[in-house]
Amino acid sequence: MPQAAHDAPPADLVLRGGTVHTVDDVRPKAQAVAVRAGRIVAVGRDADVAPLVGRRTRVVELRGRTVLPGFQDAHCHPPSAGLDQLRCDVRETRGRAAVVARIREYARAHPDDAWILGSGWYMADFPGGTPHRRDLDAAVGARLAFLPNRDGHSAWVSTKALELAGIDASTPDPAGGRIERDPDGSPSGALHEDAMDLVERFVPADTQTEVEAGLLHAQAELHALGVTSWQDAIVRPTDLSAYLAVAGRGQLTARVVGALWWEHDWDETAVEDLIDRRARGRIGRFAATSVKIMLDGVLETFTGALLEPYLHPDDGAEDRTGILFQDPGVLRRVVPLLDRAGFQVHFHAIGDRAVREGLDAVEGARAANGPSDGRHHMAHIQLIHPDDLPRFAAVEVVANAQPYWACHEPQMDDLTIPFLGPERTGWQYPFKSLLRAGARLAMGSDWGVSTADPLLETEVAVNRIADIARGKQPPFLPDERLTLEEALRAFTLGSAYVNHLDDVTGTLTVGKLADLVVLDRDLFDRGAGEIGDARVVGTFIEGEPVFETPALDG
Repeated sequence: MPQAAHDAPPADLVLRGGTVHTVDDVRPKAQAVAVRAGRIVAVGRDADVAPLVGRRTRVVELRGRTVLPGFQDAHCHPPSAGLDQLRCDVRETRGRAAVVARIREYARAHPDDAWILGSGWYMADFPGGTPHRRDLDAAVGARLAFLPNRDGHSAWVSTKALELAGIDASTPDPAGGRIERDPDGSPSGALHEDAMDLVERFVPADTQTEVEAGLLHAQAELHALGVTSWQDAIVRPTDLSAYLAVAGRGQLTARVVGALWWEHDWDETAVEDLIDRRARGRIGRFAATSVKIMLDGVLETFTGALLEPYLHPDDGAEDRTGILFQDPGVLRRVVPLLDRAGFQVHFHAIGDRAVREGLDAVEGARAANGPSDGRHHMAHIQLIHPDDLPRFAAVEVVANAQPYWACHEPQMDDLTIPFLGPERTGWQYPFKSLLRAGARLAMGSDWGVSTADPLLETEVAVNRIADIARGKQPPFLPDERLTLEEALRAFTLGSAYVNHLDDVTGTLTVGKLADLVVLDRDLFDRGAGEIGDARVVGTFIEGEPVFETPALDG
C-alpha cells in the first residue's frame, strides 16, 4: 500500500516519475514523493500521489532522475572553508610552481594586506611533503604570510612571519608539534600541529562579520551539493557567535550541530564552561550539543598516534609513534563527565593508538554511567588495529568516515604507505570491515580539507579509486568497498543518527521533514556515468527549495 492519507488536502510539492531511493527499509524504492507543510505526506507510485495534485501544487517531473534524502555531512568546517574561499584558496591548484604563481597573483591583487592568508596546498606537491619559505617569499616578498595546508595540520609561513614570531634555530619544538628545519637547524617554513600556534597567535583574529560571511558562502555551496544538514567539527567562540547570529536572523537554512572545541591542555574543570556554552548555543536550526576532542595529528607528518613506530625509509624503524594530544588519564576522566552531562563526544582519531584511546575512554564512560544516547563518534579512523574493529559496536561508537581519502594518490602512496609497511597499510579505512563487525557508519567530507561533494565522496567509498585517477589506479584495498546503498545510507541516515535527527530526517518516510535532493540522472543506472559525475538540480529543506537549477523543471 502507498504511504499516503486518503481524502487529504492537496500537496504543496510533488515529485514524480523518477527513482526515489528512500533509505527506508520498509519501502526502499518508489517513483514519487508528495510534500505538504514541510513534511512528507506520500511515498509511492505516480498513481499514489496523483490525488494530491491540486491547482497550486508544484509538480516536478523527474523523468527518471533520482530523489534521495538530503545529504548530511557528519564532519566539516563550513565557516573556515567558506572564509578560505574568499581569501587565497589554492585547493584547486596543483603543482609547486602553479601554487607559488597563484599566491603571487593573489598577493599582487591585495597590495595593502599586511598578511597574506589562505590555505589548501597539497603536501604531495612539495618534496617530502613540506614547502619551503623561499618559495613563499618569492611569491609575497617581504610580507607576512600564513597558509595552512588542506588538512589544517601544517602551515606554510614566510620568513617575515618566522621573524615576527621569533622562531630561529634555537627555538625548541613545542610539546604538541614540530618545526621543519634546514640542515643547519634554521626553520624551513613549515610548521606542524601545535607549532603552527607560534605564528598563528600573531595573525589578526577573524572578525565575526568575516566568519558570518564565510558561513553563508559555505552554506550556499553545500546546498548546491545537496547537503541539508551537517556537524561543524570545530566551533570556537567566534564561530559560535556567528552561527547564533546567522540563525537568529533566520539565514541558517541548514540543520547544524556544533561541536564545541576542546583545547589540548584542558581538563575536567572545563566541562562547566562547555555546559554554559551549550545552554547559550541553541537557536533555530543550530544546536551546540557536541564536543570535539582532537586525539592526534595525521600520518603524513608522523603526528598521527601509532601503537608501533613509523617505519623509516632508510633504516627500518625509528623510535617515533606520533603525537597523542590528550593525556590518556585526563581523557579517561573527561569523557565520562561529558557523557554524564549529556554531551556527544566527537573524536578526531587518525592513528591506531588514537582510535584505541578513544574507544577506551568511551568504554570507561559506559562502565561509569551505563548506556546513554550520546551517540559518540570517531572521525577519520584511517588506521584501526583489527582487534579494535568489533569494539565500535560493543561500546556504541559511530564510525564517522571521510571516504574521499581511501584511494591511491600521492599523499597515500608516497607519504603514508612507505612509513606504515604492508601489514598496517591493509588496516586503513576499513569501512566494510566495520560494517561486518556491526558498527554504525556515518560519513562526512572534512571540507575544506577535501571536496564537499557527497557524490564524489560516495564514488570513492564504492570504488576505492579517486575520481581524478579513474582508469589510472587500481582500487585501494578493494575488499573494503561499500555498495552504493551502504554509502548513501551512511551519508543520509547514518549522519542523521549522529546528529540526533534520524527521527525527523535521513529517510524519505511519511511524517518526516521533507529534506531531499534531486539528481540529474538515475544514480543506480551504471550506464548513466560515474557516481561523482552526477549533479544536483534541486535541494529542498522542509519542502522549500534552497538550491535549484533551471533543469529541475526543464
